[in-house]
Amino acid sequence: MTTAIGLAAAFFTTVSYLPQLLKVWRTRECGDLSLKMLLTLATGLSLWIVYGVIKEDIAIILANVVSVGFIAFITSFKLREMAGARHGRASRT
Repeated sequence: MTTAIGLAAAFFTTVSYLPQLLKVWRTRECGDLSLKMLLTLATGLSLWIVYGVIKEDIAIILANVVSVGFIAFITSFKLREMAGARHGRASRT
């Protein structure tokens, strides 16, 4: 039962990033997202991966690896948007 609860929690917390990821993908904009928040979240998720490895808990490891991937994707859009703004280009170029 404990493993099932852990897997369900992992599934729902990981899937929670999909709406934001899909919005960023469709609009190619993420101006409302804070880079500091994204980097802080990525750090926390990475520490959860380390914790999962130490505890040998595959649910923690897999959920957070996928989540880091999602956050990395969103962060790459954020950084590209910021670079475009610095160079005077619109975010859609």
